[in-house]
Amino acid sequence: MNRIKEVLEEQGRSQKWLANQISKSYNMVNAYVQNRQQPRLETLSEIAQILDVDIKDLIISTKGHE
Repeated sequence: MNRIKEVLEEQGRSQKWLANQISKSYNMVNAYVQNRQQPRLETLSEIAQILDVDIKDLIISTKGHE
């Protein structure tokens, strides 16, 4: 699970904006935001850099939820 949607909302940025920044389609970014698909680690790292957040801030811990 990721927090891309929450971070975009906190920053007032759109999914379309992020898609342009990382050279991915809107549909792909929307799949990330809706947690239908998880980005590769390299892509997640790029998103964290663009949004100026720690990569850990984009990830929801599953530890303890088993």
